[in-house]
Amino acid sequence: MRTRSLAAIGLAALLALTACSGPGGTAQEHPAPMRPEASGTTSARISTFALDVDTASYSYTRRALREGRRPEPGHVRPEEFVNSFRQDYAEPRDNGFTVHTDGARLPGRDRAVLRVGLQTRGTGAEARRPANLTFVVDVSGSMGEPGRLDLVKQSLHTLLDQLTPGDQVAIAAFSDQAELLAAMTPLAARDDLHAAVDRLVTQGGTNLEAGLVLGYDEASRAYRPAATNRVILLSDGLANQGDTGWQGILDRVKERAARQITMLTVGVGREYGDELMEQLADNGDGAALYVSTVDEARRAFVTRLPATLELRARDAKAQVEFNPAAVEEYHLIGYENRALETEEFRDDSADGGEVGPGHSVTALYALTLKPGAEGHLATATVRWQDPDTRQPSETSDSVDVGALSGELWSDAPLRLQIDVVAAAFALHLRDGEAFGLDLPSLGEHAGRLARAAEDPMVTELAGLITQAREVR
Repeated sequence: MRTRSLAAIGLAALLALTACSGPGGTAQEHPAPMRPEASGTTSARISTFALDVDTASYSYTRRALREGRRPEPGHVRPEEFVNSFRQDYAEPRDNGFTVHTDGARLPGRDRAVLRVGLQTRGTGAEARRPANLTFVVDVSGSMGEPGRLDLVKQSLHTLLDQLTPGDQVAIAAFSDQAELLAAMTPLAARDDLHAAVDRLVTQGGTNLEAGLVLGYDEASRAYRPAATNRVILLSDGLANQGDTGWQGILDRVKERAARQITMLTVGVGREYGDELMEQLADNGDGAALYVSTVDEARRAFVTRLPATLELRARDAKAQVEFNPAAVEEYHLIGYENRALETEEFRDDSADGGEVGPGHSVTALYALTLKPGAEGHLATATVRWQDPDTRQPSETSDSVDVGALSGELWSDAPLRLQIDVVAAAFALHLRDGEAFGLDLPSLGEHAGRLARAAEDPMVTELAGLITQAREVR
């Protein structure tokens, strides 16, 4: 499923679709509802998508705006904007998820926003299992520009000093060909790994396929069942040799990747192969990050990566079933390339998303309610597999129309308002209009929320909206 263009469509038009919208905004009618006990119903309306914890789109947009340019519309993914911001969802007591549902009324008759938040339990670095990390580093000529290989090398040196004695690291480099600079090495030989990082120098073209094949070969050879096994690709994503498409590359490593070896892509560079890096991560059971400064790299490699090397859930999916007696129309904001068919929710062979400890995933729905709607609004369910045993589990939460208490901008929880501003900003950059708000109005809301939240990320968002107004 793919969304139709939302260019020049505000919230009023978005909510005036003539049929129930699926995850990508395409009208569809599902013959059976999500829950088996409700079989026989023909009017159930169901939205299904794979979870996604990527944040690369927001990070790349931040860099582009600070450089005085707008990102390409295709590089803007609203869900990655929203998921870049801190949430206040309660954590579960076990290794599953909590499901949080709330919402608010929007200006105009019978319009509302529904938020579905999913949260995993965090963990400290001292409590995690050991890790086998295979770094696959792009050393092609384009990586010689400032802020690319130099940033990668500095980040790797910093990370090596943060890892613990039970961890092991391998380092592969690729340009025209791929080379293994360090086979899987215990952290007791940290100096050897630092020396391998120092040998990273730029040369030649970008045969990303060769680099990942070599990286997965090494990760597979050194696989430890009791460890977290991950391939980490560091590149600008500008492949120009070998197979340059994500599908062909993943086909080459599919068998090895199926051995519970997850992928993380870390993008760098002003010119950046966003689609390739994002699709490699999404289809390689991983996540996509983007870094452009030393501070961003430190957060990614020192704060985020060591603390989240473990997985809480594999092939995680969400499904939201709307009550047709209360909901006239719905639209999921973002997740267009993560949309699933209804029957794929409980098909455990269908690819979902991988979620680590302490991660939150947020989905926003724009709703048109039926006049006088009351009672049950929707049920949100998350399904995932245990990272080790592949045993599936589910948990759900239901929400009533009464939970849409008050107007969004005056009565809704602070974090819900921030989420809506972040999503609306992304839609405005991508499509030219969103939620009936122009950039000055978004800037006013962001400034007010930044003062109330006292959160540097929200202050930054307000600044980016101001910068976007100055860039054509």
